[in-house]
Amino acid sequence: MIRKTALLVLVLCLLLALPGAVPVQAGSGLTVLDSSVVTDFPTRLDFNLSAASDVSITDIRLRYIVDQMGHAQVTSEVYIDFTPAATVDVGWGWDMRKTGGLPPGSRLRYWWTMEDANGHKVETRPVQVQFNDDRYAWQSLTEGMVTLHWYEGDKSFAREIMTTAQSVLAHLEESTGARPENPVKLYIYDDAQALRGAMIFPQEWTGGVAFTRFSTIVIGIAPGKLDWGRRAIAHELTHLVVHQMVFNPYNELPTWLDEGLAMYTEGTLPPAFVDLLIEAEDEGSLISVRSLSSPFSAYAGQSTLAYVQSYSLVEFLIYNYGQSHMLELLNTFREGSGYDQALGRVYGFDTDGLDSLWRGYAFPD
Repeated sequence: MIRKTALLVLVLCLLLALPGAVPVQAGSGLTVLDSSVVTDFPTRLDFNLSAASDVSITDIRLRYIVDQMGHAQVTSEVYIDFTPAATVDVGWGWDMRKTGGLPPGSRLRYWWTMEDANGHKVETRPVQVQFNDDRYAWQSLTEGMVTLHWYEGDKSFAREIMTTAQSVLAHLEESTGARPENPVKLYIYDDAQALRGAMIFPQEWTGGVAFTRFSTIVIGIAPGKLDWGRRAIAHELTHLVVHQMVFNPYNELPTWLDEGLAMYTEGTLPPAFVDLLIEAEDEGSLISVRSLSSPFSAYAGQSTLAYVQSYSLVEFLIYNYGQSHMLELLNTFREGSGYDQALGRVYGFDTDGLDSLWRGYAFPD
């Protein structure tokens, strides 16, 4: 049994115990004395169990389900390595530096199963855990499908962020027909460095991320950098909404469509990007649409051009064929259609045909 001093430490570490701390007991005397989990955002979840029986406990397993979009409910099972005994104290640590992390506000359910030498079994009641970033004093604001969490800046700063989010959703629906299917959580850190501190092994340039399966966006926005923040919110919110809409087990969006929609929702292309597009056409270095269907280059120059071309491709489709066709295209991809098949069904041309028509639109004689 855990001593009172140890129990106090767990409470101070935001112990999450079974409801009412009531032991679970089988008719045999196989009993759960205590079950808890300690969170250490963003790197760890530590699960602990104390149990006793009239005979040796021989098998203990931890099971958990992470709350996220999926095509099937996945239950993870951890076999606990321990020495069989009548009284046991065991634990298991989920080290997210090895598996990848979870965004703030993520939820999971966990429970234990046990068996003793007489074959008696116990299964605890599922307990829900919320994986919060408790390093900051978060405030929240909800409007429609969006809940905003922030800790730096006053209410007017939060209202500016919320107004931007609502405007983005309205523009996205008007231009593409896409709308959120699940409530969206938006976490605003006070700068990019604080954001990266909430992630496992982030890229050094990371300023915002959409965790699409969790309906969660995290962005680093200082109160004095709202102009950049508005574009970042538009970009990541578009990714999240579009991915919710087209989620299927068969195929993903071509990268040019995914990134092009996000760029298009940001607003008008900056003049420097327009110049880059014209320069690439003059030099014969435009990237084919078929190549843009795959992940973009890691080289900065090629990657920037890929984003700019993707914007122009989406602009071409929306300007010439309208919202209804873009909505139909997204719904077609939701069915798991291939790239050429989806374009052919909605527009009557394939990827190479789009390439040819787009060049005529972007660079008329």
